[in-house]
Amino acid sequence: ALTIFVLYSDTHSSLLSAGPVSVDVPVSRLGQPSLTQWSAVLERRLPNLTGPRALSVSLSSPASASIGVYTLQLRVEAHLNVKTHSLGQITLLCNPWCQSECCLCVHTQLNDLRTEYVRSDIGLLFKGSPGNMVSRPWSFDQFEKGILDICMKLLQLSPQHQTDMRKDLQNRSDPVYIGRVISAMVNSNDDKGVLMGNWSGDYSGGVNPSQWSGSADILKKWAESQFRPVKYGQCWVFAAVMCTVMRALGIPTRVITNFNSAHDTDGNMVIEEYYNEMGKKLSMSKDSIWNFHVWVESWMKRPDLGQGYEGWQVLDATPQEKSAGMFRCGPAAVKAIYQQKVEAQYDVPFVYAEVNADVRTIIIKDKKVLSTSIDKKRVGALIATKRPGSMLMQDITSEYKTEKGKRKSDCPDRHQTSRIHANAGHHGIEVSLQLLKAPVVGENISFNVIITNNMAAPKLLKKHVNAQNKEYNRNPTGTFWEAHDDVKIAPNETLTIKHEIPFNAYMLKEAVEDYMVNLAVVIEDVESQERVLASEEFNIRSPTLSVQIQNEFSVVINTPQVATVTFTNLFNVAVSGELTVSGSGLLEEKAQMTCVKSDILVFKALF
Repeated sequence: ALTIFVLYSDTHSSLLSAGPVSVDVPVSRLGQPSLTQWSAVLERRLPNLTGPRALSVSLSSPASASIGVYTLQLRVEAHLNVKTHSLGQITLLCNPWCQSECCLCVHTQLNDLRTEYVRSDIGLLFKGSPGNMVSRPWSFDQFEKGILDICMKLLQLSPQHQTDMRKDLQNRSDPVYIGRVISAMVNSNDDKGVLMGNWSGDYSGGVNPSQWSGSADILKKWAESQFRPVKYGQCWVFAAVMCTVMRALGIPTRVITNFNSAHDTDGNMVIEEYYNEMGKKLSMSKDSIWNFHVWVESWMKRPDLGQGYEGWQVLDATPQEKSAGMFRCGPAAVKAIYQQKVEAQYDVPFVYAEVNADVRTIIIKDKKVLSTSIDKKRVGALIATKRPGSMLMQDITSEYKTEKGKRKSDCPDRHQTSRIHANAGHHGIEVSLQLLKAPVVGENISFNVIITNNMAAPKLLKKHVNAQNKEYNRNPTGTFWEAHDDVKIAPNETLTIKHEIPFNAYMLKEAVEDYMVNLAVVIEDVESQERVLASEEFNIRSPTLSVQIQNEFSVVINTPQVATVTFTNLFNVAVSGELTVSGSGLLEEKAQMTCVKSDILVFKALF
């Protein structure tokens, strides 16, 4: 561990030692604390008529000091006599309020935001789809008892510390280095990290990722289990825990959701999706598009990249791909992503593809390609975070792209391919899908198929509509609803055909928080055999809870307070479940209540 030994004498000299790293810190009678080196200044002598004299000494660390746990000792030298006294421990953190912090970028833009991005211990995580976003409250808990100690232990257990302690301690003054260490340590793929990922749907032996509501439970469980991985996490859990650790260490951090996030495994910036002629999506590509993916941004300087890349940096703890041999990602400068500086470290090409990749859609039959089209706007359709000082969403897509839904420019190596497929998209028939309202569990899914005939002749068409259920980060499974019809359309006519998918067609035996649907329609021109496709992936929102606080504008501290939670059952059968209530600084532990056929639930919490 990092230790500080402070030894006083008649000459006011002292010694600072940090395990294998040490430095002498003289205590001066006059002067100001130094911003560039450790310093100790005698501020005043405290009068004490009945006992020993007391001194007040101000000990200051430089902006370049390594973060960690330090032990203080006082050495008093008088003539030939030397005495040493233990003064306890301190934990040194990054200081986003320090104007000379060498690696943290202290900027007027951030001055009013540090309350949100460092001090705030509650927040929102966004999930779902761009047209049906779901906000999920999260308790970051960075100030809860024991959490900072666990964060320090996380650094100590990192492979970097275990391999070369001295080098690790020296590098801990650099938030870029710290971010890469934590990005790897929040997942357990390469080390004794915090969380084990699980996207299988089988969460036996652990906790369903959707049941976590705060970081303290996860970090404490990790520590209490002698630092064995906590089961289980998915992208928003990895991001939320990383946000907690970074804020606890004093690095401004916010949670980001990228809707329609591309996972480009071969690095060609193109995601290929395959459908059959009936509109069923096929699992034929190693690439994928996650309906949403969650990471964090941390605010820091990037002296390794030169001027112009300070500010928000993408860090991702979800184990997707390896970076320098470990499952981690970033920090990737958001400004480098915006400017397409894919040569900038770290992992800019991967993150750039997540928000900018093209989507090539291919219709096949008997291994023969019937039609292709390309979409440049779908990936990274919305990039969102919590708005500072409110519980609303802030759209930050323009920080990654020059225009919402568009890249700054096409990369040269794919411009020709994109143009060829764009020309192939000028069809005599056009089709689109339109959801009539945001779907809610228990209700029918209502949508329109809109078909336009761009030709001066009538056409006979075949319409194939297919709905498949899916999870947010993988391809659809089986078809749960489909419709097939013949359609006659007049010259230059636009038809709007309404469909409804009944609730009993998509109803699941067990509740799934991130219930997603892949809806596709293929229109076939009977005469020309031309085929066009439109698809839409969306989530089905769960019924909401209504929370009302009794006398919410006159709450008195340390007195019982009543909150009423109302749930409206939209189903035609009775439902049961468990209500879990937690609140950082409000409840010492979670309150749980089993609910059976009850619509209104009341609990008491001590504020």
